[in-house]
Amino acid sequence: MIGEVLWDLFADSTLLGGAPLNFAAHARRLGCEALLISAVGDDDLGARAIQCVGKLALDTAMLQTTNRWSTGTAHVCLDAPGQPTFTIARPAAYDAVHLSEEQIGRLTAWNPGWLYYGTLFPSAPDGKRTLVRLLQALPQAIPFYDVNLRPGFDAPELVLELLALAGVVKVNEAELQAASRFSGLPSTAEAFCRQGAQRYGWKAVCVTQGARGCAVLRGDEYAAADSYPIEVADTVGAGDAFAAALLHGLNQQWPVGEIASFANRVGAIVASRAGAIPDWNLAEAIGLEGNCTA
Repeated sequence: MIGEVLWDLFADSTLLGGAPLNFAAHARRLGCEALLISAVGDDDLGARAIQCVGKLALDTAMLQTTNRWSTGTAHVCLDAPGQPTFTIARPAAYDAVHLSEEQIGRLTAWNPGWLYYGTLFPSAPDGKRTLVRLLQALPQAIPFYDVNLRPGFDAPELVLELLALAGVVKVNEAELQAASRFSGLPSTAEAFCRQGAQRYGWKAVCVTQGARGCAVLRGDEYAAADSYPIEVADTVGAGDAFAAALLHGLNQQWPVGEIASFANRVGAIVASRAGAIPDWNLAEAIGLEGNCTA
């Protein structure tokens, strides 16, 4: 996973986040080996972030510290249904990520099966160069693009380039509409998935649809799954948890309908609890114990 580590600044709390970090933490809970590539500042927030990441049982070998910029932050405003709006400070420490030849060699030797990225990190020129360098060094890794558009960092030409690099794509409904405008692909879920896969060669593509669940295409197999009814605390991190569950199901080669249902459930659990990385466990996600409500 490569990209931002930042602190989500809510009206009443400060919580560690950033989509790649959230994704890595949730993937780790699903049993995946996850290596986070990012950077924090040489400041108090950076030191706190390193401590918190360590407590999440994530490998911090490539979580760098820089004095070039401060640790990333995002001011989060929640509306009545718990939907967030982000105001992101840039440049931030994660924009200073640099990978040496030795680090690239270690990653190549590790031989990961997946490489996760979003839009925010490569919206800076150095970030995009680092991402492309990784993709070239790890041709066996399936590129997983969780679109995660943020205002001001969502240039159409960048999104189109990142879509073309992807092997698996995840979008929400708003991102589907944006990607449709940028690419000329259809704006309905199934047609977008099928035509996008045909054009770009995606192995799988998913559209999350809020309270209506999600739709997933893998190869020629398409399935839609209903959402799970919950009382929403906030939706910050829910999409990242969903993405981790989607990757888990794809990696396990489950039937598409099972993947969609499982990812919905994991996303619902996280949305029902405050913060991007709340406590949850696999037993809850597969319905063996607990439930999806707060």
